[in-house]
Amino acid sequence: MKVLLVNTSERVGGAAIAANRLMEALKKHGVKVQMLVRDRQTQQMSVVSVRQSLWLPLKFLWERAVIFLNNGFRRSTLWSVDIANTGIDITQMPEFQRADVIHLHWVNQSFLSLSDLERILKSGKRIVITMHDMWYFTGICHYAADCQKYETQCTDCPLMSQQGIDYARRVFDRKMLMYAHHDITFVGCSQWIADMASRSALTHGHRVVSIPNAVNADVFCPVSDRMEARRSLGLPEGKRLILFSSQRITDERKGFSLLAESCRILKQQQPSLDLGIVVVGGDSETVRHAVPYEVFPISYVKKELDMAQLYNSVDAYVTSSLQDNLPNTIVEALACGTPCVGFRVGGIPEMIDHELNGYVARYRDAEDFARGILFCIDPQRNAQLAAAAREKAVATYGEEHVAQLYCEVYGAHN
Repeated sequence: MKVLLVNTSERVGGAAIAANRLMEALKKHGVKVQMLVRDRQTQQMSVVSVRQSLWLPLKFLWERAVIFLNNGFRRSTLWSVDIANTGIDITQMPEFQRADVIHLHWVNQSFLSLSDLERILKSGKRIVITMHDMWYFTGICHYAADCQKYETQCTDCPLMSQQGIDYARRVFDRKMLMYAHHDITFVGCSQWIADMASRSALTHGHRVVSIPNAVNADVFCPVSDRMEARRSLGLPEGKRLILFSSQRITDERKGFSLLAESCRILKQQQPSLDLGIVVVGGDSETVRHAVPYEVFPISYVKKELDMAQLYNSVDAYVTSSLQDNLPNTIVEALACGTPCVGFRVGGIPEMIDHELNGYVARYRDAEDFARGILFCIDPQRNAQLAAAAREKAVATYGEEHVAQLYCEVYGAHN
């Protein structure tokens, strides 16, 4: 069996990281697997990219321009949708033709158009789609928030202007026609997103399952001396430290304002608490002005071993996301034996076992989130939480387990 994983990027973004880790897990499981991408970041032999040309950036700009013209020139929603009006035909590539299974991941931002997807579905290959967000079973959005139109038919998308073309309905109807005539297995990275996908009109008649993202538990693992991990990163040894990571703090979906409010509550209720906040990948100045604690900025971390060292240097990892699927960061933190705090939303409650390996706060409740931080950084229970976190990660997200689940999907027939 030969499997081809397809993703827009090789390494940039959560879906790319998850797809890359799945590729490595499948290799160890004895599967012949390659990864096909538009944007290649390494020279890894098992990763191939489409032929680069001057048209690629122009196609990308064209899709964004059409969205911008039809969303009322709102920058805030420019990246919230994809209309898949332009892309690249990959069906003629030898890697595609040799594969038995085509496993699609995140293919947006002008990598695959609707026409390209249709060609893939018509190829006669076995098709598996992993849903890293909601786009495959909605019209055009990546996250639908409170909107449930996808359950029947997307139309008049609130993320777009109602004055132009109804792209939500146009794309939804096109997907409906494409999916109806082909056998597709949809995989949710969390049970949460799999359940929502099952309710979509687009997935009726198709198999929908839930398989989590994999993690290399030999890379992301606890270290024997956490204080040494701190020293190597120049972090203070005497403080209780929490880690927060976000590429765009200004993204409302990341809920940073609630984390900042939680910190202010902690400062008021526990004035003697010596807490520090380690910030990765975000605007550390914004954090510094919003929270009453010392902030320790860490520039973007490229190497997984360095990221594992970072998880091991803190007492807890916190994510204030207001809508998320199955964040790789929580998987990584748990594997390193680092307790996690998050809101009861999306796939997060499936990952964090409340008061066993972390704390699941009530949705949008900053005071409960603050309570969760205190719970996880408490020295008297931190070691117990850490052991449970590691145990959960190995059992649920270990490479062998996830690879076996996918192999069962690849070999299954509806």
